[in-house]
Amino acid sequence: MDDLLEQLETFKFDKYLKKLNRKLKNKTVVIYGAGLLFNKIIENYDLSNLNVIGISDRKFEREEEGQEAFGYKIIPLEKIKDYNPDYILISTINYMPILDDFVHNLFKKTKIKVLPLVDKPFLVLLKEIFG
Repeated sequence: MDDLLEQLETFKFDKYLKKLNRKLKNKTVVIYGAGLLFNKIIENYDLSNLNVIGISDRKFEREEEGQEAFGYKIIPLEKIKDYNPDYILISTINYMPILDDFVHNLFKKTKIKVLPLVDKPFLVLLKEIFG
């Protein structure tokens, strides 16, 4: 088992995901971040109870809009507002700068809420381990 999956299991991500599913029931979600952390989550956990309308990442090109990645529709970062999700879940290890940018700049004047896909204490640990 690799370190990242081991850490997800140690921090009981499955239980956190159940809480997140309840909290976001009947809410639309865009997941931001398609890197290492999201890959490990999608390979090992069931996200089907989240109403994910798309996935976004700076690495996706504007021309890729509507195509799929990880089974989700690609939404360019600058077009997330057009999809009017209730929530954006950030799935990156280094989430604080992104969260700050989203909350204070990109989505400041919207009703879109921004949360990390995994709980904050876990992300602090991941940042220390994986940088």
